[in-house]
Amino acid sequence: MSNILPSPLLRTLREKYHIDERSFIEEHADSRQLTSVRLNPFKPIAVFDSEEPVAWCTAGRYLPSRPSFSTDPLFHAGCYYVQEASSMFLEQAVRHTVDLADSLRVLDLCAAPGGKSTHLASLLNAESLLVSNEIIKSRATVLADNMTRWGVLNNVVTNNDPKEVGRIASYFDLMVVDAPCSGSGMFRKDPHAIAEWSEANVGLCSQRQQRILADALPALKNGGVLIYSTCSYSDEENEQIADWLCSTYKLESLPVPLQSDWGIVETRSALHGCYGYRFYPHRIKGEGFFISCFRKREGGQANQPGRIKPVKADSLHINSIKQWLTAQPVDFLPLAEGYSLLPEGMLNEVRYLQQHLYLKQAGIFAGKVMGGKLVPSHELAQSLLVGTQVSRVELELEQALAYLRKEDIDVSQMPQGWVLMCYKSYALGWSKILPSRSNNHYPKNLRILKKADKPEL
Repeated sequence: MSNILPSPLLRTLREKYHIDERSFIEEHADSRQLTSVRLNPFKPIAVFDSEEPVAWCTAGRYLPSRPSFSTDPLFHAGCYYVQEASSMFLEQAVRHTVDLADSLRVLDLCAAPGGKSTHLASLLNAESLLVSNEIIKSRATVLADNMTRWGVLNNVVTNNDPKEVGRIASYFDLMVVDAPCSGSGMFRKDPHAIAEWSEANVGLCSQRQQRILADALPALKNGGVLIYSTCSYSDEENEQIADWLCSTYKLESLPVPLQSDWGIVETRSALHGCYGYRFYPHRIKGEGFFISCFRKREGGQANQPGRIKPVKADSLHINSIKQWLTAQPVDFLPLAEGYSLLPEGMLNEVRYLQQHLYLKQAGIFAGKVMGGKLVPSHELAQSLLVGTQVSRVELELEQALAYLRKEDIDVSQMPQGWVLMCYKSYALGWSKILPSRSNNHYPKNLRILKKADKPEL
């Protein structure tokens, strides 16, 4: 494997963007690995309070070293997300282009593994609807798992092609497209990506990005905002895409205010002067990244779906579920032989999406009612909807890790029945405590291995 950066890329960055080539190369030769996390505002913890903040992200923190996240129960409880710091600039892009006090319909089009979706979920108010889409089935599963950990109610995870999403005309107020790219911004973090880079692949990625955007843009309403980003340095995937968007569609480029000490570079595209923001690792504490914002100036007004007749929910089932919940009002959506819980008043919106898209996950799946009793789901365990009347057991660290490995733990002093297993007050999952043993209901696919494994984030 060679760590020599591609000369065509360096030439473009030197001639077009006037980077300090020597500093850029030296930074990529440095073997240091930056580690940053973003805290979940719905599950506050103090463990990272003393760490250096990420300047452009309220909940972002740099860590002095990379711990074993897989052996931290708070990671599995969804108290934080391990995310590259540059991509946390999404917060600034959102705050300066939409009114977060409004009830918004938001689409994260290429959402797996969930970094931007969990971030959006933290920024939006409870009346907004977030649709997190991923076209690749296996990655959509990882996305759904990460959204489950985050615990929000107003999220739908879909598994659809961008063209299928685009058929929901003029629906979304905000569309985030973190497009698949050639990955040059990850050269320092993943030197193997250097050997895979080529000008031909950059061209193919640019074409793919245009197809994705063209397919999905009809779903953005007139006046809606598009936020486009990549982890590439290539002009063909960044500023040239911005010019293509403004030439092909009636999009208006939107600036995002910067602070000079952030080290982020503002660029203007060659044809339309579109604003773009470049992150270089020799200038900021983060990896390579690009982001640009636009307002759509064509198409129909916001799509207001008519009243859709909901599938009738069994009142006995609803009462069985309500016994587990807080007093927060929710709507019930029959789904997958059970019931999903949605914010009150959002049922019609989700039923409308259900008519057009494959919903992998909608709101919080409560579980199945069998014999008049609820068999609770893992989604319910990691939500904030479980009432105080449900039994909880506080686990010590070694007990929590044993539970997460699906190993037996001493249950002799635990209450019988369904119990929420917790660590530092945050739920990890369910156990069914029987007179002489327990059934650990932590999902098998999420269990941690006996040897420390690296979580997929």
